[in-house]
Amino acid sequence: MVRNVITIILVISIAASITGCSATRHAADTQAGLQGNRLTVGQVQKEIRKGMSGAEVAAALGSPNIVTTDEQGREVWIYDKISTDRVVSESSGYGTLILFGYRGSSGSSSTSQQTLTIIVKYDNERKVRDYAYHTSRF
Repeated sequence: MVRNVITIILVISIAASITGCSATRHAADTQAGLQGNRLTVGQVQKEIRKGMSGAEVAAALGSPNIVTTDEQGREVWIYDKISTDRVVSESSGYGTLILFGYRGSSGSSSTSQQTLTIIVKYDNERKVRDYAYHTSRF
């Protein structure tokens, strides 16, 4: 009987451990995927050149958020990206003195946002004629 209880506790502990590890792994994989898709000013400066085709721009930056035309009917692609970073720090403690206990906790958090807007203007032959970008962090 005691052996069965120990076996059950051991199986439950291993299952909980595996589940916790897989959840952590999933969160890490998701975060890595998001980081890989992050558009940067450096990427724009390195990849985009006048005379590129729309297919080359899409391969370098991905699909634009907005596709519109200017006053002469030429295509304009707009990439408008916003990222939010949040850092949370917490600490807690618990102590006892025979019959009385004390629990305390403290923490802090900070949030910052960054925006990146990229405007790619095409000529009549659908080649990049001009591009501009603006970034801000607050």
